[in-house]
Amino acid sequence: MTLADLTQHAGEWLRGAGPMHDVVISSRVRLARNLAGTPFLSRCPREQQAELEQKMRQEILSAELAKGIFYVDVAAAGDLDRELLVERHLVSRQHAEASHPRGVAVSGDETISIMVNEEDHLRMQVLRSGLQLPEAVADANRIDDAMERCFDFAFHSRYGYLTACPTNVGTGLRLSVMLHLPGLKLAGEMDKAFRAAGDMRLAIRGLYGEGTEASGDFFQISNQTTLGRSENQYAEEFSERLIPAFIEYERRARKHLMDEQNALLEDKVSRAVATLRSAKMISSEETMSLLSVMRLGTNLGLTDDMDLSAINELFLLTQPAHLQKIHRRDMTPQERAQCRADMIRRRLDAG
Repeated sequence: MTLADLTQHAGEWLRGAGPMHDVVISSRVRLARNLAGTPFLSRCPREQQAELEQKMRQEILSAELAKGIFYVDVAAAGDLDRELLVERHLVSRQHAEASHPRGVAVSGDETISIMVNEEDHLRMQVLRSGLQLPEAVADANRIDDAMERCFDFAFHSRYGYLTACPTNVGTGLRLSVMLHLPGLKLAGEMDKAFRAAGDMRLAIRGLYGEGTEASGDFFQISNQTTLGRSENQYAEEFSERLIPAFIEYERRARKHLMDEQNALLEDKVSRAVATLRSAKMISSEETMSLLSVMRLGTNLGLTDDMDLSAINELFLLTQPAHLQKIHRRDMTPQERAQCRADMIRRRLDAG
């Protein structure tokens, strides 16, 4: 398995399956860990960072954590490869753009990625389609246990796992659910969702996390507390109380649009489909916006013979790095706009 192989299909976060997949795109669990007796990366000399990277790479690959697991030396990778990893949600943008020795191990099905020398020595990530946080936590704990047999992690009897950022101290757990909220956006009710998130002590971020915009009406909702409860308790609260509230908000907004603004909604969907089927050039931003409307229309039964999985794939394969990796060359923005439009027309005509 290589990075080039990843461009042939959508990643786990856009597989379009799993519970509540009409609203919940994916569930993600990250565990932050640091090696005991070793400085955090910000205080770690470069030579020691390189030694850490080599040591952790060897242990991760020898642990046989998942089928088809492979390792990418992010520091040695080209710009396109690093951007590809970001677009597929396998590494953070911070990890991609850093300059110190670092890497990532990725399972063949992309449900697991382990970032080495990110903000912490290890960032273990598990992705699942739809609302599957307890399952993702169970897999993350399995990986954590395997890594703990290889490494002695920094742990305090009172404060739990010690992390580079104080907000991760305790469990080191970051739960994140990717939601598709076009109904709330069209109904002008996103402010209501943001207020609800604040009341629940949750953070709402854009498509690629902190500091990014909600491209394609995708929003990431994550926990802001990691201390005081277990990983399973956090996952249970997320799955059974917090996220269902947002799902209900979105579904109500969609029903309201269908009942009260049906003609306007149908017109918006038909215009999005027509543009995507006929455009000769199209930007990444416009593509995400129109695909979002098309996905909404497909979920509401307003489009004929549209394949949801094909729409989900286009969200990813039309991103700049993916287009250039697929065509095996660097492209100008204009060339990407043309290739993107060609790909969309072919895929929609085929499926």
